[in-house]
Amino acid sequence: MSSENEPLIPSAEHETVHQKSRTLRNRALVWSALVVIIIVVAVVALVNPSFVSDIGLPEKLPRDPKLAAQRVLDTAPVIDGHIDLPIVARFGWRNNVTDIHLDSQMPMHVDIPRLREGKVGGFFWSVYVDCASSEDEGPDFLKASWRVRDTLEQIDVAKGLISKYPDDFAYAVSASGIKSAIRDHKIASILGVEGAHQLGNSIAVLRQYYELGVRYVTLTHSCHNAFADSCGMLIPSVPRHYGLSPLGFKLVEEMNRLGMLVDLSHTSDMTATQALLHSKAPVIWSHSSARAIHDVARNVPDEVLSLVGFGEGQRDAVVMVNFNGPFVAADGEADLETVADHIEHIAKVAGVKHVGIGSDYDGIQITPKGLEDVSKYPALIAELYQRGWSKQELAGLTGGNFLRVFEGAEKVAKELQAAGTLAKYDIYDKREDLPIRREL
Repeated sequence: MSSENEPLIPSAEHETVHQKSRTLRNRALVWSALVVIIIVVAVVALVNPSFVSDIGLPEKLPRDPKLAAQRVLDTAPVIDGHIDLPIVARFGWRNNVTDIHLDSQMPMHVDIPRLREGKVGGFFWSVYVDCASSEDEGPDFLKASWRVRDTLEQIDVAKGLISKYPDDFAYAVSASGIKSAIRDHKIASILGVEGAHQLGNSIAVLRQYYELGVRYVTLTHSCHNAFADSCGMLIPSVPRHYGLSPLGFKLVEEMNRLGMLVDLSHTSDMTATQALLHSKAPVIWSHSSARAIHDVARNVPDEVLSLVGFGEGQRDAVVMVNFNGPFVAADGEADLETVADHIEHIAKVAGVKHVGIGSDYDGIQITPKGLEDVSKYPALIAELYQRGWSKQELAGLTGGNFLRVFEGAEKVAKELQAAGTLAKYDIYDKREDLPIRREL
């Protein structure tokens, strides 16, 4: 009710006073709400530190390297480019998934408890089978056709183990699938074929592997094949094709069209250089280190690393560093610090956005001191943090750089398919089982 002294028609001066009063009252309410929000965020952050990162607010890492590593890995867990768990299943249990218990101690480097301890968010299950002997495959790689059968068996055992533990593993075939698995606190599980000798000299087999969920193919293993030259192992192999064969160029093109990652680990320097220059999509080294740190053929030389990047004449890529002792350092000298040296060298030459982790666990006999199994990744992150790596750089190393490359390859595939790029049906010219094309 109006006061008897209040005018029936308020003056302009009276209205101004009321308006200022309302403005001050609204400001007080806004500031009070902001104070409440800040207090709530602070309390939640104390209880759950990762919350701050999740909502995108700045977060300063703890000074203690171990705590800092845990904080980084809570929001950016490791995505390892290469783990050989399926071959352990093959030779240890004849691929009998029923008898394999990944939820307890396994004989080598990988099991679910240690994956969880190591803050692993995903890894490529290498569906690897070895190169055939030269006697078995013949001079033109024609005879060892059972390698395709064996690869199918490795795809089968990997999928069987992934589905056996649905609370821990999530099968993934895309970058978005990997991210979704990590959000659900599961370990993203992706398949990779370690060597084009597993293709049976056939681009058609590549397409079928893609349909079965394979998302990278290493162009070679330790042997040459119909598509490309290998680097060998510690000492370079004598070249056969001097890089990619004519069919190998077509293979890279079809991998680009499909969205299959081109993996250059194990390849010769000429193969790697030609593939980098020819590929339309970003590429990976799933498990390779730096030759400048330890001079063996399996590591990547600086002249090849210099072709990696975002500049003119360069190709986006990620080099995922291998932990195999003989590739890391001289006999008996491989340790966590030396692995960190490899990472830092690749970051220096190619750029910090082009390095990742590809341990080769379960496929190696000698591990570096301090990196004995998959539970030890946090120690490596702590070491790099001590060396001055930022939170963003570490998050790129643990998985962000790989995801960018994978998304880039998926983008190129979509563009090629949208442009109507045709599949490659080129046939290996040494095959004798198909008739020679004749004009009708």
